[in-house]
Amino acid sequence: MAAEPKSRFVVYSAIAANLAIAAAKFIAAAISGSSAMLSEGIHSVVDTGNELLILLGMGRSARPPDREFPFGYARELYFWTFIVALLLFGGGGAMAIYQGIMHLREPEPLRSPLVTFIVIAMAAVFDGISFVIALIAMRRRPGKGPLWLKIHHSKDPTVFSVLIEDFAALLGLGTAFVGTWLSYHLKNPYIDGVASIVIGVILSGAALALAYESKNLLLGESASPQVVADIRAIASRDHRVRTVHTPLTMQLGPQEVLLNLDVEFRDDISAQDHLAAVSSIEDAIRSRHPSIGRIFIEARRPG
Repeated sequence: MAAEPKSRFVVYSAIAANLAIAAAKFIAAAISGSSAMLSEGIHSVVDTGNELLILLGMGRSARPPDREFPFGYARELYFWTFIVALLLFGGGGAMAIYQGIMHLREPEPLRSPLVTFIVIAMAAVFDGISFVIALIAMRRRPGKGPLWLKIHHSKDPTVFSVLIEDFAALLGLGTAFVGTWLSYHLKNPYIDGVASIVIGVILSGAALALAYESKNLLLGESASPQVVADIRAIASRDHRVRTVHTPLTMQLGPQEVLLNLDVEFRDDISAQDHLAAVSSIEDAIRSRHPSIGRIFIEARRPG
């Protein structure tokens, strides 16, 4: 199933923001000699590449099922999101830490910090807009509870990956500002190197969080607890049903769920009622949850 237009808008806005500020960060790093700003420039380039990979995953995951993959390619989006996490860790976090260590070994005083501060402010505006767009999209997702729980239960990495990356970007910009300001006013170039290392640690933490969420989806995470509970409630409401065992679900994609339902029917119904009940339960579940496209009901009578 194709990705939601709103999800694509979140990714496109993130790409536009990162492209706009990556060049500015590199120019500011060249003018000021700031290691922290250079790390931020690398971060923006990595983020741009990450969003392009997510777009690739969105396109490839929309391919229809075939003989080799009868359930379709929807989970390929989760694979590319995991690759994004690895690139964020290695290309962003590790490079920033390396850059900071090199600056500590060969410190250079900052030049023209005003340019750096202007670029940080611009980047904060662009990243902030992208973050707010992703935040609004995430808060509109079904389900209750705090934001971190919504991220954990989200099945759409196109939104939560941008949200995590932008949050890390804003923290990195704050670190770059503090490091540059202290380094210049205290005339201590070592602070700038430390700020670069801190940025690397922030990016590595974001990458690990993204990898954890992507891993769960790749392994075949179930639908959200609310959906599972609702499936059981729908089946239990049918008067021909005696017992509904715990539904087994697997998230095949952001908008596609596989369901295996073990239902025990009353022993006083006819075979015709038995078949009618199965059809009725399937229709009711699909009506309430359109994302559940494949339903397999194991219908049996007691004894």
